[in-house]
Amino acid sequence: MTRAVPILLLFVVLFSCQKDNDDNASNVSISFNFMHHWDGTAVTNQDFNRIKFINENGEQLSIERLRYLISDVTLKNQNGEVLVIDDYNLVDVTNSENLTFSPEALIPTGVYSNISFTFGFKNEKNSDGAYPDLNSASWNVPQMLGGGYHYMQFDGKFLNSTNTEQGFNYHAIRAVDDPGDNPVFPQDTFIIVNLGPVTITDTPVFNIEMNIAEWFKNPNTWDLNMYNQMLMPNSTAQIMMFENGQHAFNLKTIEQ
Repeated sequence: MTRAVPILLLFVVLFSCQKDNDDNASNVSISFNFMHHWDGTAVTNQDFNRIKFINENGEQLSIERLRYLISDVTLKNQNGEVLVIDDYNLVDVTNSENLTFSPEALIPTGVYSNISFTFGFKNEKNSDGAYPDLNSASWNVPQMLGGGYHYMQFDGKFLNSTNTEQGFNYHAIRAVDDPGDNPVFPQDTFIIVNLGPVTITDTPVFNIEMNIAEWFKNPNTWDLNMYNQMLMPNSTAQIMMFENGQHAFNLKTIEQ
């Protein structure tokens, strides 16, 4: 699920960036493939709905739903100029949808000191009801929690301390305190994922991996017996998710 980029804004940004890259640069399309693994073992939706994973805390668990939002692919050239692709993509691993993201924006070829994307939305773009496709996907956050949209929905079951199957809902949003009419936000919890320097030549495909196991282990060893449901209004849990998510993504390869 993607949002069209305003054409006028896109031309202004690309023109500025192109001048700073190379007078002979050409504009090319780029794509992102999102792949998933559990500490090196590939994960697809064929692995869902079975207790087959073990987290850092030793709990056995299943994955029943996994989808997450990425936005604002950003490239910085060697002169420090920044190009932002004002678009987003809801990666739906459960239904094998939007695992490839191809923004409409064309990118000047050249050397870039960093490429990054945002996990979730930055606060200024996390506007309640602003994205009809995300509304229809039930991606909204309740008004009492500040509105806006989820960053991730990760659901499954685990074997609890009595060896009984129990559900968990590992849902990442903007951290919030005092749910109700006047919620407050203790800190930002969207994540800027830096993928490092890249050289873009011809229609690159960025293969990006998420290690799902990282959400449970680094730097916070996640105890599902303690943190399993009702995590959206729990700012402590949201900040722990933010910290663990710093290590969840990496750039595996670039094809071009």
